[in-house]
Amino acid sequence: MARVTSTTVPGLYAREPASVGALLRGWRERRRLSQLDLALRAEVSTRHLSFIETGRSRPTSEMIIRLAHQLDVPLRERNVLLLSGGFAPAYPANGLGDPPMSAVHEAIEHVLRAHEPFPAVVIDARWDLVAANDAVGLLTEGAAAALLEPPVNVLRLSMHPEGIAGRIVNLAEWRAHLLHRLNHDIEASGDAALIALRDELSTYPSPPPDGRPDTRAILVPMRVRVRGTVLSLFSTTTVFGTPRDVTLSELAIESFYPADAPTAAFLRTAGS
Repeated sequence: MARVTSTTVPGLYAREPASVGALLRGWRERRRLSQLDLALRAEVSTRHLSFIETGRSRPTSEMIIRLAHQLDVPLRERNVLLLSGGFAPAYPANGLGDPPMSAVHEAIEHVLRAHEPFPAVVIDARWDLVAANDAVGLLTEGAAAALLEPPVNVLRLSMHPEGIAGRIVNLAEWRAHLLHRLNHDIEASGDAALIALRDELSTYPSPPPDGRPDTRAILVPMRVRVRGTVLSLFSTTTVFGTPRDVTLSELAIESFYPADAPTAAFLRTAGS
């Protein structure tokens, strides 16, 4: 049975107040775009964009949303831009238990149950566990109780020496894979909490790489020892298309699949 471990969503991330122009300039620079690049994409003049960024012109809410869309700003941060510009947030942030999200909640439950006997989790933008199916319990067996207390951060759980890391056979390779994904998220969002998480994870012990990576492999598997058997699993990530809710835009379903026949057989037997 799928279980929801967290149905609340934090409010807007704490930050120092900044003008909407300065925030937009920061997002433009993060996306490595010139003023001309962004102006062409948003179909505005570079002069007007420059005035917005320097505070000489006050953008309308429609202009803020247009620029944010072209900059691929996350919905939560678009609300921050609107608030900084003196406007109400445009995107709701419902919890999974709220009535508007009932269909999403049911869909998540269905996907997690349907994926059994293989593990699957739902995570938010900060890699905190939102929901998981029963098969995930096989992977977390033996992890320290403190790491399993909500909110469970799946990266911390995976890499902490008292978490799953001690049973991951190819820890160096899997750790590098996860940190690469985390760096991608940081590049996209600039979230200070993710940066702090990366700093924490970087202090965890890790074995040296065990030889050169297999460049023929098309996926990076996690090879983890479970009940004396080494399982080989690869993962896929699914996100919801064109969401207009902050919570929904930040959810991702991570589904693990067996990378070989013995792993599939073990999971089917363990789940029966």
